[in-house]
Amino acid sequence: MATLYDIAVAAAINILTAFAFFIAFAILRIQPCNDRVYFPKWYLKGLRNSPLSSGVFVKRFVNLDFRSYLKFLNWMPAALQMPEPELIDHAGLDSAVYLRIYWTGLKIFVPIALLAFSIMVPVNWSNGTLEHSGLTYSNIDKLSISNVPTGSPRFWTHLVMAYVFSFWTCYVLKKEYEIVATMRLHFLASERRRPDQFTVIVRNVPSDPDESVLELVEHFFLVNHPDHFLGFQAVYDANKLFKLVDEKKKMHNWLDYYQLKYVRDPSKRPTLKTGYLGLLGNRVDAIDFYTSNIERLAKEISVEREVIANDTKYVMPAAFVSFKTRWAAAVCAQTQQTRNPTIWLTEWAPEPRDVYWENLAIPYVALAVRKLISGVAFFFLTFFFMIPIALVQSLANIEGIEMAVPFLKPLIETHFIKSIIQGFLPGIALKIFLIFLPSILMLMSKFEGFISRSALERRSAARFYIFQFINVFLGSIITGTAFQQLNSFIHQSANDIPKIIGTSIPMKATFFITYIMVDGWAGVSGEILRLKPMIIYHLKNFFTVKTEKDREEAMDPGSLSFNTGEPQIQLYFLLGLVYAVVTPILLPFIIVFFGLAYVVFRHQIINVYNQEYESAAAFWPDVHMRIIVALVVSQLLLMGLLSTKQAAQSTPLLIALPVLTIWFHFFCKGRYEPAFVRYPLQEAMMKDTLERVREPNLNLKGYLREAYFHPIFKAGDDESEMDEASEVEMVQKPELVPTKRHSRRHTPMSSIGSDAPLLNQPAPNL
Repeated sequence: MATLYDIAVAAAINILTAFAFFIAFAILRIQPCNDRVYFPKWYLKGLRNSPLSSGVFVKRFVNLDFRSYLKFLNWMPAALQMPEPELIDHAGLDSAVYLRIYWTGLKIFVPIALLAFSIMVPVNWSNGTLEHSGLTYSNIDKLSISNVPTGSPRFWTHLVMAYVFSFWTCYVLKKEYEIVATMRLHFLASERRRPDQFTVIVRNVPSDPDESVLELVEHFFLVNHPDHFLGFQAVYDANKLFKLVDEKKKMHNWLDYYQLKYVRDPSKRPTLKTGYLGLLGNRVDAIDFYTSNIERLAKEISVEREVIANDTKYVMPAAFVSFKTRWAAAVCAQTQQTRNPTIWLTEWAPEPRDVYWENLAIPYVALAVRKLISGVAFFFLTFFFMIPIALVQSLANIEGIEMAVPFLKPLIETHFIKSIIQGFLPGIALKIFLIFLPSILMLMSKFEGFISRSALERRSAARFYIFQFINVFLGSIITGTAFQQLNSFIHQSANDIPKIIGTSIPMKATFFITYIMVDGWAGVSGEILRLKPMIIYHLKNFFTVKTEKDREEAMDPGSLSFNTGEPQIQLYFLLGLVYAVVTPILLPFIIVFFGLAYVVFRHQIINVYNQEYESAAAFWPDVHMRIIVALVVSQLLLMGLLSTKQAAQSTPLLIALPVLTIWFHFFCKGRYEPAFVRYPLQEAMMKDTLERVREPNLNLKGYLREAYFHPIFKAGDDESEMDEASEVEMVQKPELVPTKRHSRRHTPMSSIGSDAPLLNQPAPNL
């Protein structure tokens, strides 16, 4: 059991670590050679010039102004100065709303912590239950509900505080949902024109024996959206071409490296071995080797482009369909196109930067099977991860194991070493186990077939949250309790085990405190240091950079990783809400995390991150729902805990609390969520009307022509090879629709060559 001394040692280690990171950051960020590492966003916007291009040679690399070193924390107030509207214009709505998650945490937990420490802590502390219980405990545990005697009327305080904390949390969530929904609608109404505002993606286009997919898509939308259809971009299976282009790019990087090496030392031609990892095989001239491989790949790419352009089997049964107005696109995206709800499926197209092109080649019918396989794999991954979690918890409760297994005592005698192991090592070990998990979950999401990066990140975030809830939260409590109270489990009867668990759960707060300090405090402060991007940038700058363009490409600004960051934040919401009533001592550690993370990520968003896409805060309903889940879980756990404490009079009154919370969630879902899943036709019409007045001569066809052109076809000089296959004439007056079809299964209008009238035809037989 971690004692107060252990927590103090862990806190000291993590505070010193965070401070060391900040000192290192303060020194590194003001060095001219690191300017592109810590301010890449301003370079991408063209608003910052490199300090390496002028001045004395030494000053190009080292900052000799010693006064600037004394202001090592001036970045904090600077990060808070930019107003939110300016931040949205600078970094986008996604980034601004992501910061509001941290702000929401502060708004929820600061008032709760003040109430808890003024009311809950005195109520818990002024008892002597644990001293006479025979359980393993520390002084910190005396601040928890475990120190309140069984059947005590003091549990009424916990019940009242549970209602107060829940109502306050719901109030903050409602206000934030309302604010973010308003911000989203205002952003959509005021932002500049984007291709996705006029475009939908249609999937599961049915096969037809008489027409190709290209002809079928054109015919369907000319008939069913005759006044608004503008054109479409076919979707191609270009995954093989993508791999070839990617391989060619890697070869170019290696060629640049060896050419630069040869320029620096012309007396010796660079060589390499062609075998595995450059360790085996024949030794050849490196420049000639990569030059010949690049030429070979260029020929293969040219052949593959021509094959895709001329072979209809590479055309997928999907397309990006564009309309003349936002209103028409909204109608198409939000309505069912045919009587058969499984074909001609339309939805809003992701913005071009957000499209995950590789998954567009997956047949729609295969998505359900992929989803099932991914779900089963996730279940087993979650289940088997309990083993390392149990191992981590065994490290967290050495004293409890020593009581049950005395022969381990001689191995751990030094008090300071024991404090480090119990107060610092468990959090580090758990974080190490979780390092590769986000990458695995992202691979699962890609396997499922989502067609946008934002959808991939939201799916991965949802699974990461479930994983952390089951393994990190429930797993740590269950396995930790078993290890911690092992002696009580062995010597007590089976009827007393639920009581022991109910008493022990609050005492797991000590483990979560160490985890928050390691993952939250030290982790967030390490984020601002950007050690890995800095090392990679300087390696590229030394080995491969030849021009200013190469130097810009060597920058890695990164972006907000929603799939990893948001689930971690939600874990802290869960811990804070669960332990607010049970063990309030955990709340200050969570508040420090939210405050520190808010400042750090605000700085990163302003100066570093360059978002890969903009979803207009489409993720906020997920954020709201997970906080609600955390709130309900906290209420249910409190009910279970009070039932073990024989609080028969107060416990039944808690039943209404989760019911009211769930009702509140559905109220917010019905009131605010439509703003995140639908685009109001009124807003679309207003924006279209204003645009027609302001830009009467807008060439929308030209603006959208290559918006959803696969980027791999833009990557070379052979782009024209795809033009004929990919471009579709934007028909303005589709009075007659030419078709090769002999059947009218999918088209209620007659086609050219038919003697039937164009209108008033009977409904087609599906």
